[in-house]
Amino acid sequence: MTAPIRSFLFVPGDSEKKIGKVAGSSADAVILDLEDAVSAGRKPMARQLVAEFIADGPCAAGGPELWVRMNPLGTEYALADLAAVVAARPAGIMIPKIDGPADVLRVHHYLEALESAHGLEPGSVRVLPVATETARAPFRLGDFAAAGIPRLYGLTWGAEDLSAALGASTNLDASGEWAATYRLVRSLTLMAGRAAKVEVVETLYVDIGDDRGLAQSSRRARAEGFSGRIAIHPGQVDTINAAFTPAPDEVEFARRVVEAFSADVGTVALDGKMLDLPHLKQAERVLALVNHITAIKGSNEI
Repeated sequence: MTAPIRSFLFVPGDSEKKIGKVAGSSADAVILDLEDAVSAGRKPMARQLVAEFIADGPCAAGGPELWVRMNPLGTEYALADLAAVVAARPAGIMIPKIDGPADVLRVHHYLEALESAHGLEPGSVRVLPVATETARAPFRLGDFAAAGIPRLYGLTWGAEDLSAALGASTNLDASGEWAATYRLVRSLTLMAGRAAKVEVVETLYVDIGDDRGLAQSSRRARAEGFSGRIAIHPGQVDTINAAFTPAPDEVEFARRVVEAFSADVGTVALDGKMLDLPHLKQAERVLALVNHITAIKGSNEI
């Protein structure tokens, strides 16, 4: 069972200084951004910088995976982004502003051709679409379950571009929480991802100075079923990692659940509760994540 990525850290693709710090990041994955963080005039330079950085392989075992956020399909930059970076073997591509699975399938086919051209294993470059940034996209979330996109790592959602698409003056309610529209698309993204049997990544937390709020929000997200979160500042990474790392008592319970099911039974009684196969799957998921963290990041995180 593959362990989910807890933290995705955005890094501007045109900042040589910030890219130079990537290898030392504690993030599970870094997204080198060619889209919103880069002005039109600097996109060619950023594209080359990102491709060269990935190709140089600066992140040894234990370092973050290197992903790239391409520019949206329909722009003059999208295909150039893919053509430049795929040869460097990124771990994955984030696809912004999609209207639905058809857009992701289109990128999938581009990646198939580029992987073949550069001698890469088919499907080795995964994809993570931002699945709610246009007004059409939320209506097509359920279609991912039947879309048949084998390289689909997961789904994530975004509120900033969606609010712009809707002409909204804010995406928050009077209490400072997500307004009803954005709570709806967040929930639909979570259900769509799980229906498609892929990971679901929580969107960014914009207040980079509110570590306590980030921790609380991230713990709630994990409890709901999200497997990781996007960070927009390096200072958010450790808090996100901690929130999406199982606590020791949760790990111990997961081990007991797996042991209880070792007799090849469909249900077991444990601590006065009846457990069935969904509980076993969740326990196996917890242990897979813990084993991944221990092996790659070091046991001091657990």
